[in-house]
Amino acid sequence: MEDWQNAGFGVYVHWPFCMHKCPYCDFNSHVSGEVDQKKWRDALLSDIQRSAAELPERTVNTIFFGGGTPSLMPPETVAAVIEKIGKSWKLSPAAEISLEANPTSVEAGRFSGYADAGVNRVSMGIQSLRDADLKALGRMHSVREARAAFEIARKQFDRVSFDLIYARQGQTVDTWEAELTDAIDMAVDHLSLYQLTIEEGTRFGDMHARGKLRDMPNDATATDMYFRTQEVCEKHGLPAYEVSNHSRAGAESRHNLIYWRYGDYVGVGPGAHGRITLDGQKLATDTFIDPADWLNAVSNNGWGRKASEIVSGEDQASEYLMMSMRLAEGSSLNRYAALNGSAMNEGNLEDMVRAGFVSRECGRITTTSRGRPLLNAVLRQLMT
Repeated sequence: MEDWQNAGFGVYVHWPFCMHKCPYCDFNSHVSGEVDQKKWRDALLSDIQRSAAELPERTVNTIFFGGGTPSLMPPETVAAVIEKIGKSWKLSPAAEISLEANPTSVEAGRFSGYADAGVNRVSMGIQSLRDADLKALGRMHSVREARAAFEIARKQFDRVSFDLIYARQGQTVDTWEAELTDAIDMAVDHLSLYQLTIEEGTRFGDMHARGKLRDMPNDATATDMYFRTQEVCEKHGLPAYEVSNHSRAGAESRHNLIYWRYGDYVGVGPGAHGRITLDGQKLATDTFIDPADWLNAVSNNGWGRKASEIVSGEDQASEYLMMSMRLAEGSSLNRYAALNGSAMNEGNLEDMVRAGFVSRECGRITTTSRGRPLLNAVLRQLMT
């Protein structure tokens, strides 16, 4: 068995267009007044066909439409992509097919079309349940619109998740707990809860550099918000199965689990990364980031692939550890050793166990509640 089969095989489809660029967003998203829908649909289908020719006879466990704002895609494009994936590979009868949506682009008819196309899970970018904070985050919807969009989604899909951002301007631990409790009252079975990070190259990043992003919670307050998040979610039956993701048992995002468990996945669309196993070698793949460059590459070569690079066994082990240690289930020491060609440094591992940052049991290691907020430092020590 090849290593990727421990986690499965997925397809990520990137739709790069948005109605508006949020000030905190560093994703590959672009505001465009006009999109040639047929041209983009044909290009996505070509990219899929070329990728499938490289990796034949795979069973696709998950499909994820991300962006950008995939809920701006016409339902017929989503249907064509799913159909193409099913014809190019074998689509598992139990495949999870997810689509990200913003409340501003939610329409009952459009969602009905997505459901008819085969989408069975929606992830909504609500981000806040406070109108003033939505405005500060540059979001184009109100809380009322977000709740209405969420109800539309619930009527069409059995599985609905939504995102919230915390550690926002002016936010306290108590106001965040009240908002989180409101969110849990709404939630079906899954929440993604992210701490606001200030990224270079974003409008928030520029404001922060000029001292214009005021009233941000300090590190200690943000850490308190993280721990309060764990307490509240666990109390309501939505424990963290990953650093920022909470769900009821069995409702985890199966597509994201392929990433975190270090499976194989194909990246389709501008800026979509991939990890694929070909002829026994793990490859890291990249596509052209700029939408126009990606379209030109597809027109000239049949796909938008920019580069692929062999990932060494040592680097595979590091990637596996960095991804899987985000999960509550942690990492397999035997799998790490098989990828790395040698076992993890026993001394460093024992130091982390004695310090209370890592737990070790039955051949697996996990971060403890004490170690999880310090995950990056824990990983550096384990990989030394």
